[in-house]
Amino acid sequence: MTHWLCITNEENWNVIKQKNVWGVPERHRNTIAKVRPGDKLLIYVKQERDKDEVKEPRIVAVYEAASEVFRDSTKIFKAPARNKNETFPLRIKLKPVKIFDKPVEFKPLIPKLMFITNKRKWSGHLMGKAMREIPEEDYRLIIDLA
Repeated sequence: MTHWLCITNEENWNVIKQKNVWGVPERHRNTIAKVRPGDKLLIYVKQERDKDEVKEPRIVAVYEAASEVFRDSTKIFKAPARNKNETFPLRIKLKPVKIFDKPVEFKPLIPKLMFITNKRKWSGHLMGKAMREIPEEDYRLIIDLA
């Protein structure tokens, strides 16, 4: 079993919750192709600004991959402004394991996470990625806090 950190925004987190599906752009096909049914996916919601309020990055849930990767270009996810036509066509069906009552704040975890080797420039470990594999130890650390 592999553990994944899936990087999304608030709006697409709501889609994941409602539809139990994870999707990524075509450029991430090599990464999502490694996901197998039974793998665990942690949902990481990026830091976002809403008017004057900053919502800190957080982990909100854990899901289990419930299918192989499939292709579906139905527009259910919100695309970034720079690429309005993106549909995140490479998808996996999800089975909820646990949606956290209280999200796990990400920044306090940084010193303890093994996959983040550069603690000062930690965002570089996530930037430009839709998802990334993480060690089981990091997964357990997060789950134990949820």
